[in-house]
This record gives sequence, C-alpha cells and structure tokens, in this order.
Amino acid sequence: MDIAGSSALVTGAASGLGAATAAALAGAGMTVIGLDLAAGWERAASPPAGVTAVDGDVTDPDDVQAAVAAAVGSAPLRVTVTCAGVATAGRILSRAGVHDLALFDRVIRVNLVGTFNVLRLAAAAMAAADPVDEAGQRGLIVTTASVAAFDGQIGQAAYAASKAGVAGLTLPAARDLAQSGIRVVTIAPGIIDTPMMAGITEEFRAALAAGVPHPSRLGRPDEYARLVLAIADLDYLNGEVIRLDGALRMPPR
Repeated sequence: MDIAGSSALVTGAASGLGAATAAALAGAGMTVIGLDLAAGWERAASPPAGVTAVDGDVTDPDDVQAAVAAAVGSAPLRVTVTCAGVATAGRILSRAGVHDLALFDRVIRVNLVGTFNVLRLAAAAMAAADPVDEAGQRGLIVTTASVAAFDGQIGQAAYAASKAGVAGLTLPAARDLAQSGIRVVTIAPGIIDTPMMAGITEEFRAALAAGVPHPSRLGRPDEYARLVLAIADLDYLNGEVIRLDGALRMPPR
C-alpha cells in the first residue's frame, strides 16, 4: 500500500516504540498525529520531526476521536499504530497479600481496552475513505502485543493477560475489517531498549541481552518502526502476530 501523502495515527508517540514509529512514518511522507498523555509529552524534549503532538488517553473515546479527526483533517487516514501501554508487576499471591484488582483492571483497560478503542475508531475513519487501489485497500492497523502474551513470567499476570488479549484480537479484527479493505497485524516485541529500561543497571542489561539467542542484544525501537513500514508495504500480510524478539523465549522469572 502506498502510504505517502496520507495520514497516520500513532499512540504512545511521546517515547519509545511510538516515537520511533511516528518519526519513521513521517519520514515516509505521511502526516502523523501522535497521541499520548500530557505528562508523556511533557517528559519528551519535543515531538519527533514531522509529528503533531496531541494530548489524550487511549481509553477515552472522545480523546481518541479527536485524534482521529485531526488525522483525517489533513489527509486520508491510512495507518494506525497502537503503542500506548503500561507495564506493572505483581504476583497473584505474595507476602504483600493478594493481587490488587484495581491494578489488574488498569493494565487491562490501558493495554487491551485502549487498543480496541483506537482500533474501532480508526477503522471507522479508514472505512469512510476511498480505496487506494483495485484491491480495495483502505488502511492498516498495527497493534502491539508482547512476547509476554505467550511466555508470561512470574509477576506478569496482568501484563501477560492484557497482551494475550491484543494478540487474540488480531485475527477476528482482520476478518471483521476485511470487507472494508483494512488490514490488522500485531507485533509482539521482546526486550526492547526503550525509556522503560532506563532505570536498570548495566549488569542487568547485559544479563538480559545474553538471554537472547541471536543477536544477543536488546532490540531497538527503530527496528519495530522499520517492521511497521515493511508491513505497510506487504499487502498480503494480514491477521498475523509477528514476534520481534531474536528467538527469545522468556523463562519463568
């Protein structure tokens, strides 16, 4: 699908995977709307070049609809990438007691419900646009799961459940939206060197890298972004979850 000259919406665009993806899509000739919490944009030095920053919460329908409208207002919306998410740790039973239900609910709400909220509203805007080719293509939605969806570790009950939900959403969403010419693909990253990793020690970073079969290093946000561009270019790729993890399979802890 030719994406140049159209618009894109990227959530979680203030940092990490979202910032790298927003920058890559802008570099490919798209008008990019980056959605993130106001606090996220405050921590960012500035939006990536060519990206318009919009404050908003992915779980809020009004916030997401406003971001979609901003994208459509500049050019047809052809690409949406959902990178917004939270990661918290907590065992179901621990010395601190039973897992907090509100914490579990928040992780599910941001990572899974937020993803679906963006997907449904972006799909509605894409479906209203003219197709770009004879095959009837109108757009691409890329969602973000995690290897935790398949290899959830101790303390990752909430996070793994939320990302497994995103992975499970992929195929039915692709089938639902096929009649509108919209593809849905999910990327399941492994250990990526994002700002969320900034607080770990070099020793722990080296240990994490050593656990990746090949290449034995942490992934880079630009690799995720380049995969998004490749998916946009490969029209026959649809309804699939792609692991981006160096053949990593996470141990229990």
